[in-house]
Amino acid sequence: MRNGQRVYDADTHLQPTAEALERFLPKLIRDRIPDLDKFKSPIKIGLAGESRPEPYRHYYRFGGGEGGWGGDNVRILGDAGPRPGMQRRFQKFMGAKHPTDGGIDYADIRLQDMDEEGIDVQLMVPSGANGHADREIELAFIQANHEFLDDFCGADPARLKSLIVVSARSVDESVAEIKRWGGKRWAAGIQPYLPLDYPIDHPDLNPIWQAAETANLTVVHHSFASGYPGYRDLWSNPFIGRTASHPWGAMRMVAAFFGSGIMDRYPALKCAVLESGFGWLPFWAKRMDDQVEYMGYVADDLKQKPSDYMTGGRFFCSIVLHEGPEMVKMVDSMLGDHILMFGSDYPHAESRFPESADKVLGWENLSPDEMQKLLWGNAVRAFGEP
Repeated sequence: MRNGQRVYDADTHLQPTAEALERFLPKLIRDRIPDLDKFKSPIKIGLAGESRPEPYRHYYRFGGGEGGWGGDNVRILGDAGPRPGMQRRFQKFMGAKHPTDGGIDYADIRLQDMDEEGIDVQLMVPSGANGHADREIELAFIQANHEFLDDFCGADPARLKSLIVVSARSVDESVAEIKRWGGKRWAAGIQPYLPLDYPIDHPDLNPIWQAAETANLTVVHHSFASGYPGYRDLWSNPFIGRTASHPWGAMRMVAAFFGSGIMDRYPALKCAVLESGFGWLPFWAKRMDDQVEYMGYVADDLKQKPSDYMTGGRFFCSIVLHEGPEMVKMVDSMLGDHILMFGSDYPHAESRFPESADKVLGWENLSPDEMQKLLWGNAVRAFGEP
């Protein structure tokens, strides 16, 4: 709690190290990858850009990824091409001090940082599908990560929330994971992972939406650095990639989810987009309404306009702090004050730790009711009472 206001942080991250995850790995992984330690990559730089001392902890890395702003082949705008020998640098840390080391592995450290920042509840976006070429190995890592989440969040499931990862490569097994974990107090939603060029509205995913609706779990989109829409067309520039990728990835998800009729077929299903900006929401709502008439190519029996799905109480979006209070006020006035949720991006470099909540509480143009919904009420409507 901060200044008498409860705070629900709807956009944080939990990426366990190999050392934290390995005790949950099933026999299948050990049997299929007998040289598993060869795939451990040392963590020399933390998630906020801080240098890590030896002995290093590790992440499991199996290659993959399909390009993106996170690659090393970078071009400075105005140059003809990449500069010889230039390596990609880590982003600038935007906070006052780095999050405490160990918050991605140990719940007590995480809770300590939450207390310092005045955060009552965190929604932690988990490690997702690792893209391993072997579908069964990918699934086994997803299942191991759910075991880790259950253990981690079990330290305080009223405050530590996360998502069940589902994969388009393993639909039946993903439904089973929803049924296994959906009743846990920490489970606030599902996070779909899709192969490159696989649409989120593909009918093969319908059993996942049905299971999520039955379990009262929100479908969560969080954009990512590799394989997002337009990744082939960035002119090798990370500034363009990071600026455009997250909003466009969310725009595509929203258009497909609304335009395919998923919200009609599953009338209790909710969806949310995280860390993708939010000032584009009114523009996108208006443009979708026009283009659904002008262009078509959507489901034949849509019951509402796209803007109605956006404003109808089942769609939510986390804010990014740099867009500021004027943008919040604009979205609230045009679409309603029941959509936006506070998000800090902890423990990433873009967070303003430990001052994220304080910065929002200083937005004096918001009414007390708007502030309460932004910091708490809308996230509770999206993800349930803690």
